[in-house]
Amino acid sequence: MQKDDYHWHKIADSEKEINLDENGIGVIEMEGRKLCLAKWSDRWFGFSYLCPHAGGLLSKGYIDVSGNVVCPSHHYRFSLLHGRDSAGEGYHMRRWQVEKREDGIYIGLDGMGF
Repeated sequence: MQKDDYHWHKIADSEKEINLDENGIGVIEMEGRKLCLAKWSDRWFGFSYLCPHAGGLLSKGYIDVSGNVVCPSHHYRFSLLHGRDSAGEGYHMRRWQVEKREDGIYIGLDGMGF
């Protein structure tokens, strides 16, 4: 999907406004639904609040050194870069584009929304 296909929403005026827990993951609410944010390797990522495997709260997991979100329920790992599970079982974590701009932090929702 091209950058122009996203509907961009400002979520913060600066990085300092985004509250990340000790695990490096924060939660925001967009259009009445929760999603997670994390910063890894100097990039921001938006991803599912719930694990696609069994519905565990990804916000309670953590980001490993390889850039995977680790679910606290069954320790499934999902790449921040492409969303696929590291075990190759076919689970896919939903992700959203996040951009840091001069005037703030934005998240791009595609036509499919959430």
